[in-house]
Amino acid sequence: MQQGNLAGPIIVAIGVVVGAMAFAVVTTLLNSADSGTELRLSRLETTLRAESEARIRLQAEVAQAKADLARLREDLSLLANRAPVVAAPDLDAPPVDMPTAMPDEDFENPPTEGLTEEMLLAKTRFNKNITQPRNRVMMELLGPPRDSYSTDCQPVTNPRLKSLMETRQIGPIKVTMLKPALDSLERILARLKETDPDIHAKVGTAGAICARFIRGSNTSVSNHSWGTAIDLTLEGQLDPFADGGTQFGLLILAEYFNDEGWYWGAAYNREDSMHFEVGEETLRAWLAEGRL
Repeated sequence: MQQGNLAGPIIVAIGVVVGAMAFAVVTTLLNSADSGTELRLSRLETTLRAESEARIRLQAEVAQAKADLARLREDLSLLANRAPVVAAPDLDAPPVDMPTAMPDEDFENPPTEGLTEEMLLAKTRFNKNITQPRNRVMMELLGPPRDSYSTDCQPVTNPRLKSLMETRQIGPIKVTMLKPALDSLERILARLKETDPDIHAKVGTAGAICARFIRGSNTSVSNHSWGTAIDLTLEGQLDPFADGGTQFGLLILAEYFNDEGWYWGAAYNREDSMHFEVGEETLRAWLAEGRL
């Protein structure tokens, strides 16, 4: 009976021992799992910090690259080859052909609304209260430059108009135009030199006086024929004709020309951003002042 009585306590003791051992094993496993998890979490946090720092560095590099690209675009719009100074033509010389790609005033096509952002800018911001002078106005104010025209440049033969012409060196360019137009051009380039000397140094001309028809027409006479229009370049590069855009420097120049009452060709139906011509209101004012 004693042995039977001892069996129960022994079983209980064994159960306690086994339970303690199981508890110890489970605790050890849990502690090991917690330690491994913490290690993995620590490694992940380190990786995330490194990637975050790398992302911040890349963002800074991208921002710098964008800033550099913006500066390069602005520089490229201005730093175009400057052409040699164009010699002014002799008003009595035989006809001289102008470049066949020379753009023209748009007298025959109405404005269109299918314009790029740059063209919309030209229409809304520039040429306010300035009217492009049509042939009727030019004939009324200055008379015909000559008796006949072609698409090639020919000399002015109208004695009165010839007497109003002058060849002058103005800053970096030499041109023949109406005397009051030259006076106005001098003021424009003087202001430009004072406020934007870099652009002033890059200005060139693709031509001014040129008695001819507008290219593609046998009826409309170019305003170049009266010496009231000029085509400008920036370091020798012509702004592409009718592409809807414009060189950055011409945007700056347009403000000065508009202030002097000149019309900017960027607002033509066939955009001609390099072309500037004296507006009708300015011509009438010169006539009233006895300057024409």
